[in-house]
Amino acid sequence: MNLHNPATDLPAANSLPVRAPEPAPGTPAQQAFRQAIQDVENLRERLRELETGQAEARRRYWQQVGPIAQTVVTARRGLFEPLEEALLLPYFNRAEQRHLEELLLNNAKSLRDRFGEDVSDILQRHAPHAGSKESAETPRQQPAADLDAEPQQPQRRQPKGKGHKAREAAEKAAREEQQKLLGNTKNLYRQLARANHPDLERDPALAQEKTARMQKITEAYEANDLYTLLQLLSEHAPGSTDTESEDLLARYTQALRKQQDELKQRMNELKYGTTSAFAATGKKQEAELRQVKRHLRAEAEYLQRILPLLQEPEDLRDLLRQLSAEGHDSI
Repeated sequence: MNLHNPATDLPAANSLPVRAPEPAPGTPAQQAFRQAIQDVENLRERLRELETGQAEARRRYWQQVGPIAQTVVTARRGLFEPLEEALLLPYFNRAEQRHLEELLLNNAKSLRDRFGEDVSDILQRHAPHAGSKESAETPRQQPAADLDAEPQQPQRRQPKGKGHKAREAAEKAAREEQQKLLGNTKNLYRQLARANHPDLERDPALAQEKTARMQKITEAYEANDLYTLLQLLSEHAPGSTDTESEDLLARYTQALRKQQDELKQRMNELKYGTTSAFAATGKKQEAELRQVKRHLRAEAEYLQRILPLLQEPEDLRDLLRQLSAEGHDSI
């Protein structure tokens, strides 16, 4: 009897012929362009997922921290009136008045920087050279160490060589090129319209196909949808060796790679920047929430305790002395 033994009669899996993958359609420029679009799409999807996750974490965060944070905001806003009234009293000397203004400014900056409160009126009234909008914004925009810098000699302190300037100029030109390409759909629309206009096609079947494509191109252009136009461009005329199209594809590919770098930078900012606290999950986030709430409760209790001291000049003077002795210029 002739029995079939699959273990010995059939060829081993590694000896079977493997079908070679088919080469990607299109020229190298088209392939690189389609890959750049796919990479940008993947990064955008990952960025959307990250933003969605952080938005949900932020919602849970403020759901738990929001009430006590609002208590602190209310308490700090309650400090403005007694401190401003104290500035009008002849009771305090010049040094004490300067300290009172520092308390007002630092309290306002705390509300602005930590809680996003609009305190521009306080900053404009009590910042140096009060009334100047620029002076109210200067502490946030320019480090204090730069305020005394000599504007006449910036190059002497931080010289820049020719190579550094050349790199800056090249980077600026690259950014401008990227913005020009990715911010203007008109040139791309014209390029696609020339290649897909059905009236220029003699073959009825191809003319019908181009009519459908031209409708998509027009809809994307009217919606200012550059991304769809880019996808249509990547699908256009596989294998074409038209020099103008190849050059345009290469330029868009370079711009898309720059965009990839920007998307990666944005993701890193979300992961490791000032909003990274919202990205924490599980036990780590719970521990952070407990710590933040503990600090906010202590801050609210402290503000409620010192608020009555601001009502009486003698008590306020004692508070100023205590803060000075402790090396504090803020409450």
